Amino acid sequence: MTPRPLPTSPQGRGSSQEGGSSLKCIRNINNNNIPNLPPVGPSPCGGVGGGLNMKTLAEQLLEVKAIKLQPNDPFTWASGWKSPFYCDNRKTLSFPGLRTFVKDALVEAVKENFPEAQGVAGVATGAIAQGALVADVMELPFCYVRSKAKDHGMQNLIEGELPAGAKVVVIEDLISTGGSSLKAVEALRAAGFEVLGMVASYTYGFPVAEEAFKNADVKLVTLTNYEKVVKVAAEIGYISTDDIELLNEWRKSPSTWKQ
Repeated sequence: MTPRPLPTSPQGRGSSQEGGSSLKCIRNINNNNIPNLPPVGPSPCGGVGGGLNMKTLAEQLLEVKAIKLQPNDPFTWASGWKSPFYCDNRKTLSFPGLRTFVKDALVEAVKENFPEAQGVAGVATGAIAQGALVADVMELPFCYVRSKAKDHGMQNLIEGELPAGAKVVVIEDLISTGGSSLKAVEALRAAGFEVLGMVASYTYGFPVAEEAFKNADVKLVTLTNYEKVVKVAAEIGYISTDDIELLNEWRKSPSTWKQ
């Protein structure tokens, strides 16, 4: 099973319509040109721009091939889980229009859900750039949190400086089990900061992660999710019915799949 080429439509590659508004997805990718992205606006229910922007981001992740499927050579996550599905949000940084769209969506999510934020922290390494972009737009101090302290130099776990006791929002690129993301929260709290919550570009939506965030008392807001990406991928022919069956099998027990 390999990702299939996106179909061409009169409106542009991978375009679709929702709510009567034409969504023209990414074209001319080799030129890093991503035109006609819809504006980011406030949204209810923990997603930026509601269903429209969640679908648009899902389409764009597929368009730049940030989504990879490898059932015969599964990916191994930091948690040790095997997965046929991988989302690499760092690819969004390579396309200026998409990078701006994600940045604006993250900023809108912070303003809507954590307006009292006094600082921004990115989770290394995937969310360092995204966190810095958000902090720049909001004119807030920025730091990033390593997965573990350096074993040389200053041996820092947190790089950068925030005001003592600052109210901080954490930026993350994706949520799988939630383990590494919540370690960053623990480090910030141990350093005396008040963590207001976390904004992530993408989540797999695993119950284990939802429970972990609940137990850690961390509000999580995401821009799009696994269900939306898979739905869009099926609609545009990026994956087949067989692919969906395999993904559903994996989703039943991701911690034991292919173990």
